[in-house]
Amino acid sequence: MKLAIMQPYLFPYLGYFQLIRAVDAFVVYDDVNYIKGGWINRNFILGPRGKQLITLQLQGASPNKLINTILIGGRNTKLLRTIKQTYCKAPYFTEVYPVIEKILNHREINLSRFLVYQLLTICDYLNIQPNWYISSSLKKNSVLRGEDKVLAICAELGATHYINLPGGQSLYKKDAFASRQIQLSFIEPRVYAYRQFGDEFISGLSMVDVMMFNDKTQCRALLQEYELV
Repeated sequence: MKLAIMQPYLFPYLGYFQLIRAVDAFVVYDDVNYIKGGWINRNFILGPRGKQLITLQLQGASPNKLINTILIGGRNTKLLRTIKQTYCKAPYFTEVYPVIEKILNHREINLSRFLVYQLLTICDYLNIQPNWYISSSLKKNSVLRGEDKVLAICAELGATHYINLPGGQSLYKKDAFASRQIQLSFIEPRVYAYRQFGDEFISGLSMVDVMMFNDKTQCRALLQEYELV
């Protein structure tokens, strides 16, 4: 069974959804510390001068708090308006904007549950359907940290193949997984340019950008543009 474990991010980039597509089961890692300046509550969209940062406002967010204990800091009206103004002339705005609107109008104020709802909603649009788990609901040893905690989750769910994004190469060692009869791989997204508003392709943006400029068939093709190493 192929498994991935990732913190929930706001409108993650294409590689995050490639990872979800590549596995049989996906664990939302919600009982780890919030990372200030990371991607849990912010991401990039296409702005008039290139990458434009968007941020989900939070209440009292701190690296000393777990993701699932943090609350959203208010309505998302401004964020929704920014996305609408940015992409209103994109070719698939009519299909995609209601998905984004549904997410940002969701009344959940717990950050973790809100982001899970967001991921499920986008995956439903993209027709990605792994088995979903929430880390805080699993019966693991919560004293464990880092690689040991990931290995414990793999053992609980019966994973035979653990797949992570490229950033995990400095965190996880193949020998440690092999000793538990688990294959360890890292997903390497291929850089694939698609038509945006201008002539120059701006990479590394949120999945929102991918969806606004590609129909569902094109999105499914892009979701397969990776290799495992």
